[in-house]
Amino acid sequence: MFDASPHYHNLCGAGVITFCDNRIMSSDDKNGGPNHLKAWREFRELSQQQLADAVGTTQHQVAYLESGERGLSAKWLRKLAVALDTTVGMILDHDPHELDSDIVEIWATASNRQRKQISEIARTILKTGTDGD
Repeated sequence: MFDASPHYHNLCGAGVITFCDNRIMSSDDKNGGPNHLKAWREFRELSQQQLADAVGTTQHQVAYLESGERGLSAKWLRKLAVALDTTVGMILDHDPHELDSDIVEIWATASNRQRKQISEIARTILKTGTDGD
């Protein structure tokens, strides 16, 4: 059986070396890869301490999560998404500064029912090619 290291892991099966075992992970892949936690915290104008207080942890833990020193588990992502008034997917995939802020705010303030309606309207617009002109 192989121990995990920056060069090897045993997630592909115990005792057998596979192509997967030989993958060298880049620093960008550390603890699940890059995320936009810091950008979302700054977008919501929160300090690390304020975010830490909102999710019941320490400022140091938030710093570790932002830097990738600690992985963003599903549990952390759910807590952080609520505190940042966004979704898990947005934290992982989107820098809020690169999105239309009106859309982000509309989505953030909409109820689940309204979000479903917004999504249906957007799909209809994309499907029909309505361009508003």
